[in-house]
Formats: sequence, structure tokens, C-alpha cells
Amino acid sequence: MIENKTSFRVRYAETDQMGIVNNANYPTYYEIGRTELFRELGLSYKIIESAGIILPLADLFVKYHRPALYDDMLTIKTCIKEWPASRIRFDYSIYNEDEKLVNEGYTTLAYLDAKSRRPMRIPPMVVELLQPYF
Repeated sequence: MIENKTSFRVRYAETDQMGIVNNANYPTYYEIGRTELFRELGLSYKIIESAGIILPLADLFVKYHRPALYDDMLTIKTCIKEWPASRIRFDYSIYNEDEKLVNEGYTTLAYLDAKSRRPMRIPPMVVELLQPYF
């Protein structure tokens, strides 16, 4: 299993008139977690895309536990729990400053060849980085 923790502050633009984070922002928070996990491994989306690989979203699941509010410092824990094949699943848990669970969910992304738009197996560059964790 691979795990990354990233913290960020809720911006005003992400909230409604009551100061509560709009539910549509959580997939964006998941993306923050995903990109930071890859970055910690030494791989960025930029590198993946320059190798002719794209990662479109295949599944998205979001579960809300309690509201996050304007100016809250949130921590997102992102995990890869299973060995990826032609798809890779990321699990997310978002906590507030009191370490209470605010939100959890997962996304599944598919590896596609950028030119043909056809599914592909996990790229060797990703295998090399993930292998020590599984």
C-alpha cells in the first residue's frame, strides 16, 4: 500500500453563502491528493502525459460525513491499496483540523494510449515506482 498526506486550506471561492464547502469541490480535492501522491513517488502527470499516456476518470465515489468550512485546514490522505493493472484506484479520506473525518471516496482512472485512445496495461515507469510498495 502507498499513502500520502497533503494539507490545504479551504478557499472562500470553494464555499457557499453559509461558508460550507460546496460538494462539487471534493473531486478537485481528490485530484490534489492524487497528484501529490504521484509527485512524492517522483512521477508527475506531466511526465506521464509526455510519455503518451493519459489517465481519464472511470469511476468516482464520494461520501460526505460532516461539512468542511471556509478557512478550515484540511488534510487529505490518499492511498493506493491494490496493485493496478489497466486501471488504478485511489482511496481518499479528508480530515479537518480536529482530525474528524469530513469526507471519503475513491476514484478509478484508466491508462490510455494518448494517440489511439485505447486502454493499455500499467506503464513500465509506473510499475517500477509502485513495485516496492506491493
